[in-house]
Parts: sequence; C-alpha cells; structure tokens
Amino acid sequence: MKQARTGLLARGPWRPDQVEVRWRDEPYEPGDELQRAADDAVTGLRERGSPAHDGMATRLAGWSANGECLRLELQPVRWALRLLDDASGSMTALCVVRAEDGRWLAGRRAGWVSTWAGRWALGAGGAVDLGESPAETLARELGEEWRLEPQRLTVEALVYLSNGMAMLIGLATVSDGCKPVPDEEHEDWAWWPADVENWPAEADERLKLMGRLLVDR
Repeated sequence: MKQARTGLLARGPWRPDQVEVRWRDEPYEPGDELQRAADDAVTGLRERGSPAHDGMATRLAGWSANGECLRLELQPVRWALRLLDDASGSMTALCVVRAEDGRWLAGRRAGWVSTWAGRWALGAGGAVDLGESPAETLARELGEEWRLEPQRLTVEALVYLSNGMAMLIGLATVSDGCKPVPDEEHEDWAWWPADVENWPAEADERLKLMGRLLVDR
C-alpha cells in the first residue's frame, strides 16, 4: 500500500461500503520526543478546561484506491499525537453536510475543544476510534454533533494535511427541512449559502478550499 504524502491522496466518490479496512496488530511507536510533546499537549488541554481523553485512536499506515474501492491500512496510535505539529498520520474523519438545496452546515466550535477552538468549521468531525472504519466515523460524528441522519452519504476524498494528520472526507446530504441540534462542542451554527464564493467573512480560506474541492468533481 502507498505511504502518505501531503495533499490529496485519493478522490472518490465511494459508498461507505466501498471503503475496506485492514488493521495492523502493532501500535505505532512515535519515539520519546513526540511522547513528551504529547504529554505536554494533554496537560495544556486540561489547564484550559478541556476534557483531555487521552488514549488510543487510529493512524493511517497505508492506502490504495481505484474507482471501485478505497483500501485503508490502519493501526493503533496514541490519541494525543493528533494535537502536535507532527500528528504522525493520526486519522480523523470530516463529514461535510449539505441540504438538498445546496446550503452548507457550519458551526462555531466552543472555546474548550481540542481543535479549532472558537472557530467556524464545516459539518462534523473527529478522531477515528480504535477498531472503527473511518467511513463509519462520518455517520457517528454527524449523529453525535448534530443529531442528524443523512439521506445520502458518500466518501469523497482522502487527504494528508501539512501537520501530518490523515483525513477522510465525507459528504452527507440532509433534507431542506431538517433541524440540526448542536452538541456542547458548538457555540453557534448557521447554514451558509450554496455558492462558496458567497460565504460569510468568518469562513476560513481552508474551509473555502474544502467547499470548492467537494463542488469540483
């Protein structure tokens, strides 16, 4: 399987059942320096009132893709590595949400959360639990963060971010009349216009890049 590199690794769409997962038994060993940095990062979270649930999560160890399926090779990894500038391939899933009329669901993250605190983000996302398929994480996070069930759900892309985080991007379509119920990780929420170029000023340029990626198939 291919090793990760920064940028777009694979482009779908795939159905969730077209994502195949194989697990390595051995956990990833990051080395003493990264372990100490992870300890410090968890301490920093606790000091600002964030529930630092350090434990084991998932790392992308390899991948391959074609038009029929996306194959992921995963392994256990310490959760706190995702907080570092070198996330070592820690796996996250982002479920972008659009209404049938094209609007995008966005939420402003609470100040105590571990990532993107106080900033606007698209849809729902989070770490891939140990033993979980990242395709399953998409629907789980959508239900936990917004109490929504998608009418359609596709796996759109696998990307590797500049901080060493691997991200599976999904796109959920919900009904125009649905009523999102945000969890405690969100301080505010809104529907942004269908046209990415008409998004409000609080839309980070990285969010616009994400929106353009999903529009440009």
